[in-house]
Amino acid sequence: MKKAFNFREFLADNAVVLIFVVITLASIPLSGLSLFSITQEILTRIGRNCFLVFSLILPIMAGMGINFGMVLGAMAGQIGLIFAVDWNIVGVPGLIFASLIAVPIAALLGWLAGYILNRARGREMVTGYILGFFMDGFYQLIVLYFMGFLIPVHSLNITLSRGYGIRNTLTLDSVRQSLDQLIPLHIGGMVIPLANYLVIAVLCLFIIWFRRTKLGQDMRAVGQDQAVAHAAGIPVDQTRIIAIVISTILASLGQLIFLQNMGNVATYNAHKQTGFFAAAAILVGGASVSKATIPNVFIGTVLLHLMYIVVPRAGINLFGNAMIGEYFRDAFSYAVIALALVLHAWRKRANAESARSGLRGELRWKIRGLKDAGTAGSGA
Repeated sequence: MKKAFNFREFLADNAVVLIFVVITLASIPLSGLSLFSITQEILTRIGRNCFLVFSLILPIMAGMGINFGMVLGAMAGQIGLIFAVDWNIVGVPGLIFASLIAVPIAALLGWLAGYILNRARGREMVTGYILGFFMDGFYQLIVLYFMGFLIPVHSLNITLSRGYGIRNTLTLDSVRQSLDQLIPLHIGGMVIPLANYLVIAVLCLFIIWFRRTKLGQDMRAVGQDQAVAHAAGIPVDQTRIIAIVISTILASLGQLIFLQNMGNVATYNAHKQTGFFAAAAILVGGASVSKATIPNVFIGTVLLHLMYIVVPRAGINLFGNAMIGEYFRDAFSYAVIALALVLHAWRKRANAESARSGLRGELRWKIRGLKDAGTAGSGA
């Protein structure tokens, strides 16, 4: 029987998406930007950011929530880029070289993160967030002191004047937009980075295929109920670690795609907000900390970055100050994460209460049935 439409449930499930749709629709005419320029910018940002957002799907599927520890993968990607720039490997080969360095580091960091998160079961998101801050200290130590001192760095152009440590900002001229310009597609005056979209399409196919594998089914089972999964013979801890490892590796590759598009890297800061922006995007797309799909990634990336494009310009036109728009943008971005977490907690509590009410009602019927049976037996 088809379930009747419940407007209240619809609002609860799509509150975040609806809020962003209203904000962006109201801001577009106020921004004064043309539809052409908005579309061009959105197409560029989809190719630049989607890969990072996709790295969050598998941990959510495994019941570990938003992987804020994905910043560990971003750090690994930046280390790979530093070596690619130091060795002056140009173009797509430079990105491949950076990937070969970043992936093993990301896998090791992902295993470490997964091991720690298993010890913080039920508190994975906040633990991953703090773990990112913790590992950032080691990253700073390696990049600021070890590189050029213990780790050989050949190019004096990327080191500090003292002879060791990497400069605050690196220009990525050797790999700048190398993937974007590999297969440029021109349609109606707009330039679409087709190679980026092909890479994202391959990742989508991988996720669809992975969900159908035994490991993917195990992750879904672990995400639904760890006790049942353990009783079924699924190695719960190992499956959760694998989800984090894959997520961290994808984050390192996503950071490479993001930075090659930007053309420069803030060595000590570029990775810090990676998890926050990716989490905001997937939550804006309608995902929750317990369920995420491929459409959630695309919808969220479009809506979030559409707001990033139009709100600051709307702030200029309304208040004569772009910073007003920046403040609104940051406020809404943080608010969407808070709202999504609150809705998840509310829904989880409501479901638990509903389940308890159902059990109490069933128990009452059983007790009443036993009493009726006892009465009938006495009468006989």
